[in-house]
Amino acid sequence: MIIDKYAPIGVFDSGVGGLTVVRELMRNLPQENIVYFGDTARVPYGNKSKETVLRYSRQIIRFLETKDVKAIVVACNTASALAMDTIEKEINIPIIGVVIPGVHTALRTTRNNRIGVIATDSTIKSNLYQTLLRSNNSEITVFGKACPLFVPLVEEGWTKDRITYEIACRYLDDVLDKDIDTLIMGCTHYPLMRSLLKKVVGDDVTLVNPAYETSVALKKLLEDLNLQNPGDFVKEKKFQCGRYRFFASDAVERFNTFADTVLPCEVESAELVQIEDF
Repeated sequence: MIIDKYAPIGVFDSGVGGLTVVRELMRNLPQENIVYFGDTARVPYGNKSKETVLRYSRQIIRFLETKDVKAIVVACNTASALAMDTIEKEINIPIIGVVIPGVHTALRTTRNNRIGVIATDSTIKSNLYQTLLRSNNSEITVFGKACPLFVPLVEEGWTKDRITYEIACRYLDDVLDKDIDTLIMGCTHYPLMRSLLKKVVGDDVTLVNPAYETSVALKKLLEDLNLQNPGDFVKEKKFQCGRYRFFASDAVERFNTFADTVLPCEVESAELVQIEDF
């Protein structure tokens, strides 16, 4: 199968959180074109079954394939945890999730082999982070904590609010008591709370941002497969938003507003997609 180097990278998430991954892709792979889909009609995925998340993911991938994408980034920890193993066997283009890049960085970062993971309920219950971390180092001890209130708080824009700080303290109290030295932000919304979370965990705990690590891993993957965009059309402007297309399954206006607070360029308008048609 011949893949066009100039073709876009497809990125999808259960909603708007995956825009943190897009932000890192824009910064680290500025020559690449991107098509993003946010499943805003069916968010959140974190409280849904594996079968449902797999069905949703298949529909989204079929949509992205209509855009002739050359690679797919599953910018959703829940979908990465529950659907990746199945999906990657069903498609003929490269696919990467956000879990493994975060795992590899945490393994390199930890000094005392005690790692915390905060994520949605489904991601924590899947035990994927725990399994991957321990399969690479049997001496690792993993402490997972579901933080379901973080997503709505981020989407309300309350990333520096006192209420959010108090909720974060309550969520993380048990994990911090375990003497962790590394904490994986296992949901794409959480990097938007990074400064607040850093105040909660202190200087002795390193925060791992899988969104950034995924951009690094994708860059290497494209280089290894000789699929990186040569970028010979990229002139002076680093972020040419005409090369980025955004789609959502609902609440387009809200998507646009949130995107403008996250991305380094203005999103003119996301396009509405009836994803159930796929």
